Amino acid sequence: MHVSRSESHKQDKQRRSRRMKRLLVANISMLAIIGVLIAVFYLTNGGSKEGLDSLPDDREQGTTADNAPSAGGENGAGENDDTDGTDDAAGTGEQPPDDASGVDEASEAEVGSAAGDTGDGTAGGANAGANGAATSPEQDERPSPPSTGESGSGSPADDDDGAGTSDSPEPSGKTVRLSFVGDILLAANVQALMEKNGYDYPYAKSLTYLQGPDLTAGNLENPITKRGTPAQDKQFVFKGTPDSLPALKEAGFDVVSLANNHTLDQGVEGLLDTIGFLDETGLPNMGGGSDDQEAYEPVILEANGIKVAYIGLSRVLPVGSWKAAPDRAGVAEAYGDAKQGIEAIKAAKSKADLVVVMVHWGIEKADKPQEYQKQLGRNFIDAGADLIIGSHPHVLQGFETYKGKWIAYSLGNYIFNMTKTEKTKDTGVLDAVCASSGNCQLQFHPMRSNQSQPVPLEGEEAKALLARLSGISLGATVDSQGYVKAKE
Repeated sequence: MHVSRSESHKQDKQRRSRRMKRLLVANISMLAIIGVLIAVFYLTNGGSKEGLDSLPDDREQGTTADNAPSAGGENGAGENDDTDGTDDAAGTGEQPPDDASGVDEASEAEVGSAAGDTGDGTAGGANAGANGAATSPEQDERPSPPSTGESGSGSPADDDDGAGTSDSPEPSGKTVRLSFVGDILLAANVQALMEKNGYDYPYAKSLTYLQGPDLTAGNLENPITKRGTPAQDKQFVFKGTPDSLPALKEAGFDVVSLANNHTLDQGVEGLLDTIGFLDETGLPNMGGGSDDQEAYEPVILEANGIKVAYIGLSRVLPVGSWKAAPDRAGVAEAYGDAKQGIEAIKAAKSKADLVVVMVHWGIEKADKPQEYQKQLGRNFIDAGADLIIGSHPHVLQGFETYKGKWIAYSLGNYIFNMTKTEKTKDTGVLDAVCASSGNCQLQFHPMRSNQSQPVPLEGEEAKALLARLSGISLGATVDSQGYVKAKE
């Protein structure tokens, strides 16, 4: 699969190679000219040391500003100016009882997003680039994400801490480029924006980063249905239209997880309709099903000759009845010892080269993971997972490595309702270039959501966000180019 995308990658790589050769020739020519000028200058000044000392020292240029502390760190822990403090009990990692009435989270990331509300999310939608100013990757002025084996956008001289790709472990041999985003909401205010500006509106500014990789995945945070019974005793209940799915697929998504605390917002009917509409669209999905066998079943995709298994699990459910069971439709959960999830990972490892676990967990708006997240991530890796991708906190959390495998605790909101809390706007696309051995090199492309539309950051804004992400990572750093590496 993805033959056309692979061919496009080869063409892009060839074009980049030609550009690099032209740049090399130009640089050599410039060096030759500089050499001649220096020689003339030296002769003109009689070979004096003073003449040479007057030349600028390139080694000292551009370092002071780049190494200054980032203002982005102010958006860290402790920002609770408008939180109502009613995070769901399930978000703490506690097991929801099977007979619980259910208490859903009251996240400000979802304020004004109750079913049927078109609230303030529509305001200013027309100003967001005139229908998003949708551009194809070829038309986008931003450089595409680096392809496998390349050093990425920007020269080493632009890397203020000197920790570019040369210091990051690069997978050897045949590789595949996997990309991930956080929570995707295609309902409530976001749906109002799409109906006004087109269903491709949310992806318009980030298409390059979604369509460039071999495989792209995200967490779909709402049911897709035309019917259903709204969940009871739940503050926020979502419902999206199937009209939104073709644009999701065309944007570059290859697989979505349904393992979260909103998939059954419209009951079992809504869950099964969601799966049906995704199947009709040709968009593979995992994490939910008509029974537990289907819910825990991985989606296995192949690109560049490497098989990748995707498993979706949730540690955040409003009530125990949402759990998939042999005789009950529902979500693949990871409470307690996560026995079924562990077994699913082990089984997937025997069928695929790489196993990716996309897990819904944690506390909303918390910058760092809970202890149970750390332990659960390690358990997944011990079972055979090669990469753990988290969601649910609605904000970015850091990275951690364990036994050479990476855990991304939360990729935040990708497409979601806008809120008063600034850090819920911070988002991005995570690239993972992985070998079949499971060795992956990560790079995070920083973005900020503007009216539910992620926009890539550049310059100091990008560095500030990456610096904040580095500061909240555990035993890992994120450099100014977005590369993630273990601390030495």
